[in-house]
Amino acid sequence: MDITLNIENLKGFVEKKDFDNLFPQVQKAHEDLVNKTGKGSEFTGWIDLPSRIEDSFLDELDQLGQQVRADSDCLISIGIGGSYAGVHASLEFLISEQKLPVYYAGHNLSSGYLYHLLESLKDKRITVVVISKSGTTTEPALAFRIIKKFMEERYSAEELKKRIICITDPEKGALLTIAQNHGYRIFPINSDVGGRFSVLTPAGLVPLAIAGIDVKALVNGARKAQEYCSQLDLDNNIAYRYAAARYLLNQQGKEIEVLSTFYQRLSLVEEWWKQLFGESEGKDGKGLFPTSLSFTADLHSMGQLLQEGQRNMFETFLLSENSGHEMIIPEDSENLDNFNCVAGDDLDSVNKKAYQATSMAHYEGGVPNMTITISRFDANCLGQLYYFFEKAVAIKGYLLGVNPFNQPGVEAYKKKMFALLGRS
Repeated sequence: MDITLNIENLKGFVEKKDFDNLFPQVQKAHEDLVNKTGKGSEFTGWIDLPSRIEDSFLDELDQLGQQVRADSDCLISIGIGGSYAGVHASLEFLISEQKLPVYYAGHNLSSGYLYHLLESLKDKRITVVVISKSGTTTEPALAFRIIKKFMEERYSAEELKKRIICITDPEKGALLTIAQNHGYRIFPINSDVGGRFSVLTPAGLVPLAIAGIDVKALVNGARKAQEYCSQLDLDNNIAYRYAAARYLLNQQGKEIEVLSTFYQRLSLVEEWWKQLFGESEGKDGKGLFPTSLSFTADLHSMGQLLQEGQRNMFETFLLSENSGHEMIIPEDSENLDNFNCVAGDDLDSVNKKAYQATSMAHYEGGVPNMTITISRFDANCLGQLYYFFEKAVAIKGYLLGVNPFNQPGVEAYKKKMFALLGRS
């Protein structure tokens, strides 16, 4: 694995004996997950998904990406929740690999946002990917209505068959019917994988391949993590150790987990993580509140609260060993800012010192923290990171006694909104 977990700053809060005492419960959670005897087992297809993806399918996606990029100036990706967060997070993380600009729609209901997006693209050659299992989710359905009309005014019906791609349920639903009626290309959404776990399904892989990302490397990373995370071993399986630490801290009254990063390219992975963990754990009056911060900027806004606020939280740092690019700090003959002490150093060395100082200060201030570190910013590492978090949240959900794979509470606001809209 190209991921490490440092729990040094949990001392005094979580000790080895605590992990040892919890192990029988972790073993039960592991067995329920692997044997599909736990809650929500019908949505655990993500567990062995990386090893089930055919290389021939990844080659097909690579060819699709080349074809679309040759004939398009940009891609509009329409989706919400897991159909949006994973794609956006991946492209921010892999920004140096992206070969085609990608714009997003269907993740909000802002008319101003969509108006300005389409205005800015009216002279561009556009391909659209719409991702929705049913085709009836409010935000992507309405965005697709508007964008479909926008595209129909620009292209012939025959041309639209190449420029609109639908990722949806392969057997039923409004989007499937639309695609079939108009001859749009269809990729199936896996029926046994929930939306927030879908980044390694066509819902995530198709737009990423079109953008020019090496999806084979992404899947190979997930395959590596799948093999590693299959171990029932709290000492070596860091996904299980992370899940256990979160559970033990939660049992001590910690209600909030703050995922903090010092790397901009990880900020949207934090957003993906918030949905994965919040929607998986938050049931039956249980579950940590997942929130995220981007340092060092947020140290100047939230640092005071973390250092001296309520002690109902713990922190997980998400870092990279390699920033991806070197930026050498020059020497200044005047040295009025007194920073010649770091002249000649890479800026990232200062960033890492900021992390070390922050983790120590917060720990001494009563905030236990741990650190997840990836080796580098590439598709293989990202695939490992996605699978690591997916396995960890599944185990934590079973430790809590909840179904980590459903989201019944999400329907509450939808029902009220549909009533206000007069929609049956």
